[in-house]
Amino acid sequence: ERLTPFPGTAFIDTPPDWLCEVLSPSTEKLDRTGKLDVYAQFGVRHCWYVNPVVRTLEVMELTAGRWLLAATFKDDDAVCAPPFQVHSFSLGVLWAPDGDACSAG
Repeated sequence: ERLTPFPGTAFIDTPPDWLCEVLSPSTEKLDRTGKLDVYAQFGVRHCWYVNPVVRTLEVMELTAGRWLLAATFKDDDAVCAPPFQVHSFSLGVLWAPDGDACSAG
């Protein structure tokens, strides 16, 4: 709704309504602090934190200028969360199969 006509540049000036951060030990502190402040300043309303190590999803919502935890999910939970409440999916689709050389944990 807020997106302006597609630009002729290599970037879009309109900030997203939603974003997803995949957390890692080396960047988690920044993701959970400084970045959230910047996202709020630019009007991002929803932030999801995916943690592949502990297999969780945290759903954050910007409410009255503050980030509030709206929902949490783990393992293979069915996810139905803002801003995509009309859709659901199994969180398990995000995790590498057990025993996979690339799986976290």
